Amino acid sequence: MIKTLTAHGNSAALIIDKPILELLGITLDTPLKVSTDGKSLIISPLRDAEREAGG
Repeated sequence: MIKTLTAHGNSAALIIDKPILELLGITLDTPLKVSTDGKSLIISPLRDAEREAGG
């Protein structure tokens, strides 16, 4: 799947399709961890254990 960023005020937004959100169990209230390995952007849902440990 190829995506482009969408302007959102002074920021950029990535629209994630509903089937992917459902597959990963992500809702609008799910905290997401955003990181990089230096080459790729990595977006992962924070699970309960990670939230309790402070992310």
